[in-house]
Amino acid sequence: MKREGTDLTIVAHGRAVITSLKAAEILEKEHGVSVEVVDLRSIRPLDEETILASVRKTHRALLVEENKPFCGVDAQVAYLIQSKAFDELDAPIHRVSSIDAPQIYCKRLEDQQLPDVNRVVREALKVLA
Repeated sequence: MKREGTDLTIVAHGRAVITSLKAAEILEKEHGVSVEVVDLRSIRPLDEETILASVRKTHRALLVEENKPFCGVDAQVAYLIQSKAFDELDAPIHRVSSIDAPQIYCKRLEDQQLPDVNRVVREALKVLA
C-alpha cells in the first residue's frame, strides 16, 4: 500500500505507481477525492488479498499499467476483482494502459503512448462519476 484512501483504489506496478501517486495528489487537491494506491511490487505471486481488501473498502477500481491492454497484467487483476469482489463494486472497473499501437520510437510521441498523470486523472473522474 503506497497511499491510503477511501474513494477509489488505483492498482499499479512499476513506473505506473509513480504516475498513479502523482494523479492521486491532484485528485485530492483539485477534486477532494481520497485515492488509495496499491503497488503490486510483484506479479507472481500476486497479492490478491491486498487488492481485494482495498477494492472492498473503496468500492471502485482503476488499474494503471504501461503494458498494452491486450492480455496485460491489468486484465488479470480486473478478472480477479470481478470474480471475487463484483458485488462490492459501485462502478465498472476502468483501465489505463499504453495506447494499443505498434511501439513508437519518437520520444515526444512515446510520451503520449504511455499512461500519464492527466490520463489517469481523467479516467479516475470517470470511475467516480
